[in-house]
Amino acid sequence: MDFYDRRYSLKIFLITAALLISGLSIYYTSTMVTTLAERERKLIDLNAKAYKAISEVEDGANQSFLLTEIIAANNSIPVILTDENRVYQSDRNLDLPKDLDSAQFKEAIAKEMLLMESEYAPIPIELSGIKQYIYYRNSKLITQLKYFPLVQLGVISIFGFVTYLAFSNSRRAEQNRVWVGLAKETAHQLGTPLSSLMAWVEYLKSDDRYSSEGIAEELEKDVIRLEMITDRFSNIGSQPILKYEDLRPTLDSILAYLKVRISTKVIFTIEAPAQMMAVFNKPLFEWVLENVIKNGVDAMNGNGKIIITAFPSTNGMVVIDITDTGKGLKKDQFRRVFEPGYTTKKRGWGLGLTLVKRIVENYHKGKIFVKYSEPGRGTTFRILLNANKKVATA
Repeated sequence: MDFYDRRYSLKIFLITAALLISGLSIYYTSTMVTTLAERERKLIDLNAKAYKAISEVEDGANQSFLLTEIIAANNSIPVILTDENRVYQSDRNLDLPKDLDSAQFKEAIAKEMLLMESEYAPIPIELSGIKQYIYYRNSKLITQLKYFPLVQLGVISIFGFVTYLAFSNSRRAEQNRVWVGLAKETAHQLGTPLSSLMAWVEYLKSDDRYSSEGIAEELEKDVIRLEMITDRFSNIGSQPILKYEDLRPTLDSILAYLKVRISTKVIFTIEAPAQMMAVFNKPLFEWVLENVIKNGVDAMNGNGKIIITAFPSTNGMVVIDITDTGKGLKKDQFRRVFEPGYTTKKRGWGLGLTLVKRIVENYHKGKIFVKYSEPGRGTTFRILLNANKKVATA
């Protein structure tokens, strides 16, 4: 099963399974509580009949002893016996402090009687022709069992949350290892052909046939670009150096580089202050800009507008909005476009925006998200960078 393609279905399955298990557990516990409560009610009814029978017994102590044992068998259900005026006579299984004075005891009994009456109606009995009442409520066991489903649900929720965190962290760590390994290997593989290309550029420069046409110079620019890309890949997995510097030249240079290398039908516009200080790593952030802009160009099929708007915000951040006039995204794609393997293109690995998100959020401690998008109307990606000089590492 492809985890990345089906993880939402897997999550729904796990949540449904957890809810089903919780529901069955709660139902079973509730059924058990109801059954035990019914048994206790019958036991109190039996006690009431025993009280009545004791007053009517005529054939010796054996029966009286038996009825007394029935009453004594209740060693868990709180019971209060009152007279016909609901005045306290005696009690069993009440968990009251032993150091109460008479007034405090009377108040505690009154509270117990109100609590018992809220749970069950008092049972009227007659002892030797005198009407009395038996007050009772559920035992501690029943009370604890009533709240047990909530405890179960809480434990299952905590377990599920901890499992989810562990699973997410494990998956993230695995992804990080893959990213770092892939980046390092890519940088290593680029090293050898780059060295060869640099030698060929120097050879072309020395040849009069090519030096006058500017071929060597253009090739040198691309070789320098490849060196920078190699450096970018080398930085993945290590802590990059973040400098506090002007962001505007970086925006201008990346546009100048891309303009001559993509479709002439794409119109670039930049709206930003002449100077705008931020904390960033230039090689890595150029990679971010290049990926987002190329993503927009692809979305427009090489025909449309790319607008870069940048400005300092009031919360100590620098805002960079990159807008294209491409095919746009649906709401449910706003977060998915940053996930590994997800792509809206017919051809592609779906890694570009994932890498962008890692560079911005993991290395720059910034933020990138889809600010606006609508099918057929284009997309705006918003990037937030820190403008506080104190967080720079160089």
